[in-house]
Amino acid sequence: MQASLLSAAERRRPWLLLSPTLAALIFLMVIPIIIMFIYTFYTFQTAGVETRSFNTANWHEFFTDPYYHRFLLKTFRIALETAVLCGIMAYPPAYFIAMSQFKHKWLLLLLLIVPFWISFTIRTFSWIHILGEQGVINASLMGLGIITEPLPLLYNEGSVIMGMIHFLLPYVILNIYVSLEGIDRNLISAARTLGCTEWQAFREVTLPLSLPGLGAGLLLSFVLAAGSYVTPQILGGRSDSLFGNLIFNTIMKELNWPMGSTLSIVLLVLLGILAVIYSRYMGLSTIFKGLSR
Repeated sequence: MQASLLSAAERRRPWLLLSPTLAALIFLMVIPIIIMFIYTFYTFQTAGVETRSFNTANWHEFFTDPYYHRFLLKTFRIALETAVLCGIMAYPPAYFIAMSQFKHKWLLLLLLIVPFWISFTIRTFSWIHILGEQGVINASLMGLGIITEPLPLLYNEGSVIMGMIHFLLPYVILNIYVSLEGIDRNLISAARTLGCTEWQAFREVTLPLSLPGLGAGLLLSFVLAAGSYVTPQILGGRSDSLFGNLIFNTIMKELNWPMGSTLSIVLLVLLGILAVIYSRYMGLSTIFKGLSR
C-alpha cells in the first residue's frame, strides 16, 4: 500500500512541476487562440462592430477571394527566398565557428548575438540610412562618380528580403552551429584515414550530419519571415506588403475583427502544418537547442 502511494505521488510530481508553465501556456496562448477562432464566425457590421450571428461568411470570403490567395502565395514565396538565402549565407560562418581552434570560441558566439542587444525596430530603420536615396551606398557611388542619380534600393521586395535576412541570419547560424558542434570529430578523422580528401570528408560526413541543424534554421527563418510585419512595413512599398501586414490592416485600420481573426487562424494553421511535417521527419529539438544557446 505504501509503495503504491509513493508511486502515485511520484507520477503526480512532474505534472505539479509543470503546472505553472502549463497554466501560462493555456491562459496566454491556448485560450486567446480559441477566442480568436470563435471570432471568425462573427458577422462584421461596421468599423469595430460585429454581431454574434455564427456563420461561415468570413471563411467563404477567404477561400473564394483570390485577393487573399495572392497575398498568401507572395508571403510564402518571399519567406522561402529569405530562408534559402539565410541557409546559404549562414553555413560558412557556422562552420567556421564550430571548427575553429580559437581558444576563446565564446567570443565568436558573443559577436554573433551582439545584434540582439539592439532593438529590432532600430536595426530595421538603420537600413533606410544605408539603402535610401541619401544613404551610404548611393552617396558613396555618387561621390565616386559611378552613378549620376540614386539607385532605387529601398522600398521594394529586395530591401524587405535583405532586412529579414539581417534579422534572421543569427538564428540560422546558431542552429547550424549547434548541429556542427555535436558531430563527433573522430568520424571526420576516420574518413580522412580511409582516404577521403578534406572536401570528401565534409561532403560525406560533416554535411549530412549537420542537415538537421540546417533544416531547423530554414524552418525557423521561414516561419518568422512568413509572419513578419515590421520589416515589410518599414522597408517595403505599398506593393510589398505581406500577409502579416494584411492582417494588421484588417484589424487595426478596418477594425474588422472577424475577418482579421480568420486570416490569423489561416496563417497559424499553415505554419503549424509546416512545423508538424518538419517535426515528423526531423524533430523540433534542434530548434530548441539553437534558441537556448
